[in-house]
Amino acid sequence: MDKGKTILLTGAAGFIGSYLLGYINKKGFANIVIVDDFSEEDKWFNFDAKQFSAKVEREDLFAWLKETDTNIDFVFHLGARTDTTEFDYAVHEKLNVEYSKNIWNYCVEKNIPLVYASSAATYGNGELGYKDSHDIVEQLQPLNPYGVSKNEFDKWALKQSTQPPFWAGLKFFNVYGPNEYHKGRMASMVFHGYNQIQKTGKVKLFKSHHPDFKDGEQLRDFIYVEDVAAVCYWLMENAGETVASGLYNLGTGKGRAFKDLITAIFESLNKQPTIEYIDIPEDIRDKYQYFTEADMTKLRNAGYNSSFHTLEEGVADYVTNYLKKKEFY
Repeated sequence: MDKGKTILLTGAAGFIGSYLLGYINKKGFANIVIVDDFSEEDKWFNFDAKQFSAKVEREDLFAWLKETDTNIDFVFHLGARTDTTEFDYAVHEKLNVEYSKNIWNYCVEKNIPLVYASSAATYGNGELGYKDSHDIVEQLQPLNPYGVSKNEFDKWALKQSTQPPFWAGLKFFNVYGPNEYHKGRMASMVFHGYNQIQKTGKVKLFKSHHPDFKDGEQLRDFIYVEDVAAVCYWLMENAGETVASGLYNLGTGKGRAFKDLITAIFESLNKQPTIEYIDIPEDIRDKYQYFTEADMTKLRNAGYNSSFHTLEEGVADYVTNYLKKKEFY
């Protein structure tokens, strides 16, 4: 893609969005319209040192596009309400479904390729597996309103007779890495584990309340944010050439234990692991996932052949180059 082209990036002040902004800056792209709710001061460090051509408040975007008549060449729609503890579905519906429909329709009208953030939360308890087949989307049963909203938009997108020239909905699994300082409770276990070690010298993990899993051996597909950005960039570069439109998983394809993740943090700090196991709170116990693992066949078959960071590699980079130094990407 021509580096003079203009990219629209929503969620640019957030965790994955701001990382992607820095990543595509390093690839030579500077004509980027960044979109978000910029009122949260603790997100400013995520984007203030990066290159962009315009900064637009989320609520003003469509009026701004109309007024300025800016020619957009590619859209990354990563903006969303991602709080899985927000149980008011109306909040998720407005930002994750209706706003996304407006983005989609704009891309259709202007003939712009689109990559948007879906989520592995759409898979619920994983009863139907973790395969990014379009055939199971209608049957999926997410465990919280956030997951429901992401699945509702996926379902809507698949039913549209008018589509962008290329589109991909990326089902992000457990993403971790720099620029998540602002996320509080919703930050990754790497972030929380590191801070627990700094404060107390140990990490608390949930016990298992499932007979098939030992304490700390609940499995997640943890993916480093650099790998997420690399896939997003690759899709932009290959949109409409060899890659078919559709939903794509974005994990490593390998579920890893929480105990492994915590051990990797301790090792990055040259410390012996100390883990304390606590009960899962009653209010989330029936919604707790014991296993997630992305089936990555579809993306690989589409031609993506770069390797992903192992859990140990990703954690070491995050801890050593960002958390210890309080650095942003």
